[in-house]
Amino acid sequence: MRGIRATGLAVACVFCWSVAAFAQADSAPASGGFYKDKPIRLVLSTGVAGGYAAYGRLLTQFIGDYLPGHPTSFVVQSMPGGGGLRATNWLYAQAPKDGTTLGMIHSTAPLAPLYGAKAAQFDSRNFAWIGSMNSAKGLCVSWHDSPIQTWQDMKTKPFIVGSSGAGSQMEVLPAMMNKFLGTKIKIVAGYKDGTDIFLAMERGELQGRCGGLLTVMQLTHPDWLAEHKVVVPIQFADERNPMFPDSPTVLEFTHDPLARQVFELAFATQDMDRPVLAPPGLPDARVRELRAAFEATMKDPAFAAEAERQHLDINWVSGEKVAGIIAKAYAMPAPVIASARELMGGAGE
Repeated sequence: MRGIRATGLAVACVFCWSVAAFAQADSAPASGGFYKDKPIRLVLSTGVAGGYAAYGRLLTQFIGDYLPGHPTSFVVQSMPGGGGLRATNWLYAQAPKDGTTLGMIHSTAPLAPLYGAKAAQFDSRNFAWIGSMNSAKGLCVSWHDSPIQTWQDMKTKPFIVGSSGAGSQMEVLPAMMNKFLGTKIKIVAGYKDGTDIFLAMERGELQGRCGGLLTVMQLTHPDWLAEHKVVVPIQFADERNPMFPDSPTVLEFTHDPLARQVFELAFATQDMDRPVLAPPGLPDARVRELRAAFEATMKDPAFAAEAERQHLDINWVSGEKVAGIIAKAYAMPAPVIASARELMGGAGE
């Protein structure tokens, strides 16, 4: 049986939940284990609402069943800022390196050093990648009464979109389209998270948003697609999503080989849409324990049922595969990385 109780763990955070994941009798170990009676902290790089918070709470509700010692006390902490870079920097340099602190960060944050973001003070290859809860292709959405209704509109008219910072898809992908495809997107940075951007769209402050937003939009605004409150002028993928068969992908208009590789570099993080990681320096055995617990959680029928009840897509990716995605991105040809850095010049300053 699972329940919720407060913990005594003191953390400096904008917002946090205390979640206890109580063991089922048939899965609890007989005794002991590293995590027994230890509080576990999951740090989010986003604000208090939206998709990351929902995924984070769901993960902490179940993963304790599969960790050695069967911990029951979890704190989910929000640490937004810099398009995910604030939390990622903290996890890299300041978080405890014993397996009791995990993170769920923006999927694009691991590539921020490649883009030359000066605020990115970490090497993504050194993190212990535990897995990702979802994979999702990106797209741009435009408010129904804005001047941007089609891809051609994006080529000929200004398109005002919001961003939470230089490390996010909300900034990276529009900047790439401006450079390689001649769009006229104006990026308004400084929003705390994607939820605030959606509110700004409703208020008329912004015309749209770009990035891996479909899951969170379906979660927080399930009526928007059904009631045609937003349109999808372009998608970021190698093929069209069947949900939007009339919306082209950027690669349909990208014929320059270098430009295609730069887009493919950006697309790499779509296969790790809700990445979970631990700080560098963990013992190998601890990393294996965390990865095994993550995979067992993703395969848990009760977990799957709860995810479905909350309308959360689960297309999980193993920690080994996430680490491979990161390694492949950092091994891209030098001209591709240089082009991405030039494109994002000054990002994160």
